Amino acid sequence: MKIFGDSISGNCLKVKWTADLLGQPHDWVETSVLSGETRTPDFLAMNPAGQVPLVLLDDGRPLAQSNAIILHLARGSELIPEDPYLQARMLEWMFWEQYSHEPYVAVARFQVRYLGRAPESLDADLVRRARGALDRLDTALEGRDWLIGDRFTLADMALAPYTRFAPEAGLDLGAWARLPGWIARVETRLGLPALGVA
Repeated sequence: MKIFGDSISGNCLKVKWTADLLGQPHDWVETSVLSGETRTPDFLAMNPAGQVPLVLLDDGRPLAQSNAIILHLARGSELIPEDPYLQARMLEWMFWEQYSHEPYVAVARFQVRYLGRAPESLDADLVRRARGALDRLDTALEGRDWLIGDRFTLADMALAPYTRFAPEAGLDLGAWARLPGWIARVETRLGLPALGVA
């Protein structure tokens, strides 16, 4: 299996982290978005959307979209609850992540970290929505270690990367009661170095 991904992207990292956690052999192909490597004819032939992450499965079939990829990689694993309702709740969080979290937290981080904007110069509505997403996530973690059931699932995997990077957008996770502890638990579960948000 080949994973085409950009290491600056939380969407790409969730795919790498899932494959690593599950012990699935793969070749990581660093593919820079900033230098246009997702817009070459060869890449567009694999993924006409011109986006990473992209996986080429062992049989050569391509699969794009981070949450679709991690669902495929995690089939039959403990990362997906067996209970149908808990599975649906997991998917609820994964859909929410792409619609209501990533477009704000990740975009704010990109503008600050990679475009060099000062956090105070960001669009006020973007910051409001990013903070609102983090508020929602923090509230959901009240009285629990993980988002679904009693264990780490793909819901946590999907939401962890850009939440973990939120300080790079000027969003200090120390302002939330539960997010630092959750991120620390994710880092321990995945064997990641601590980013110092706890």
